Amino acid sequence: MSMKNAPDLIKLYIKSCIYGFVLSAIFVALLIWFDVMGLGGLLARSDDALLAVVIMWVLNGIVFAGVQFAIAIMGMAEDDDDDRRGGRMMPVFLAEPVPVRVPVKQDKRRR
Repeated sequence: MSMKNAPDLIKLYIKSCIYGFVLSAIFVALLIWFDVMGLGGLLARSDDALLAVVIMWVLNGIVFAGVQFAIAIMGMAEDDDDDRRGGRMMPVFLAEPVPVRVPVKQDKRRR
C-alpha cells in the first residue's frame, strides 16, 4: 500500500511521527552536546552509550510524535462559537443556606 492510497488521517499520523522523531533526535543531540546535568560526560565514560542514546531517542520520539499528532488534530477543530448555544439559556441558581430547625432533647439527669 503506497502513501497515495492511504487515508488522510494515516498520512497525518505518519507525518507527525516523522516530525516527532526528528525533533527527538535534535533534542537528544542538544542534551548531549550541552552536557545537561552531566549527561554527555556520563555517556562518554559508558560502554553502553549507544544503547542509552537510542533509548532516549525512541522514548522522546514517542512523546514528541504524540504531541505533534495532538496539535495537528486539535488544529482541525471547527470554530463553533455561536451565540445561541442550543437555544434558551438555563437559569442559574445561587446556593443560599437554608436554616433547618432541629429539636433538642433535654437530658433529665443534668437538671
